[in-house]
Amino acid sequence: MIYEMTIQVRLSDFEEGLHWYSTLLKRKPDFSPHEGFAEWELLPGCWLQVAEGNPSLNSGPIRLGVIDIEEERNRVQEQLNVENFNLHSREEVPVKWATFSDPWGNQIGFFEYKNEVEKTEKIQAILGKSQ
Repeated sequence: MIYEMTIQVRLSDFEEGLHWYSTLLKRKPDFSPHEGFAEWELLPGCWLQVAEGNPSLNSGPIRLGVIDIEEERNRVQEQLNVENFNLHSREEVPVKWATFSDPWGNQIGFFEYKNEVEKTEKIQAILGKSQ
C-alpha cells in the first residue's frame, strides 16, 4: 500500500532556491531538518523537497493544480521573472496547462480544470473545503 509520496528537485544555489520556491508556493517550508534541504507538504501526504545539489537534466515536469492559471502565470512572471510560460489546451483534455523552468532547469508547471463544477468538486474532495 502506498500512502505518501515525495518529489525532489535539486538546486545548485540552495539559498536562492529556497527563496524562489517559498515565493512560488507562497509560504516557508514545513520542514527543514538540516542545511541544504527543505520540504513543503503540498497536500496531505504529498511533499515537495528541494535539496542542494546538481539538478537533473530534463526532469519533470511537476505540475501543480491551481484555481486560476492566468493569475498564477502573472504572479510568477512578475515575482519570479519566469519566461516562456505558454498556456496549452486541447478540446479532449479537461485541463489547461503550462510548463516553465526554475532557474536551475527543473521543469515546473500548473494546470487548471476548465469546467468550474469539476474544479470545485476536486477542491472539495481533496482539501475538504470549497473555493
